[in-house]
Amino acid sequence: MQLDTVIFDMDGLLIDSEPLWNQAADEIFLRYGFKLTPQQHASTTGMRTKEFIAWWFAQYNVPAIHSAEAEAAIFELVIQKVKTHGKPMPGLVHIINFFVSRQFKIGLASSSPMSLIDPVIQQLGIKDYLQAVCSASDLPYGKPHPQVYLNCAAVLDSSPLNCICFEDSFNGMIAAKAARMKCVVVPSMHDSKLSKFNAADLKISSLQNFNDLLMQTL
Repeated sequence: MQLDTVIFDMDGLLIDSEPLWNQAADEIFLRYGFKLTPQQHASTTGMRTKEFIAWWFAQYNVPAIHSAEAEAAIFELVIQKVKTHGKPMPGLVHIINFFVSRQFKIGLASSSPMSLIDPVIQQLGIKDYLQAVCSASDLPYGKPHPQVYLNCAAVLDSSPLNCICFEDSFNGMIAAKAARMKCVVVPSMHDSKLSKFNAADLKISSLQNFNDLLMQTL
């Protein structure tokens, strides 16, 4: 099957938002008496916010009744931080132009809610290049479940076998592979040497590094 569709993750891949998520979570979690270490944050990267909160509230014995208010507070804070401090990841313009020039269908599949996806797309200036935008926020299961990727492919009228996905997290990589799509992973610098990312079809250090030669290896 010939690749003709590309689907991007968003947080940590197209926009440098992972530190902003961590900062927002730290500020809100302090209200409940705890703060996560960088290692703890890294261990739950790629989870939907509701799952992230449920996991850490359980670890620190915070009653689940507070989960919804914490989720709303984190979202509100992240949106504020993205609007004031959000920056594109290196290679964003290159990777969008690469696939636009090759007439690929382009989609975005994120764990974030549309209330965050929309302002990020506007801030990055990529709205006109996306033919499909899908969120896993309200799905029964988030990544590593493949549903958000399958939904995005369906909106694009593409076979999963014709899709190439770009991800930065392990959960996202597993979701893309479970959807039977090719996956290029761009891990953060502190995760780049982890052997678990070897399950991807290709691992690169920056979106800027992707080229025709590498695509031919997929």
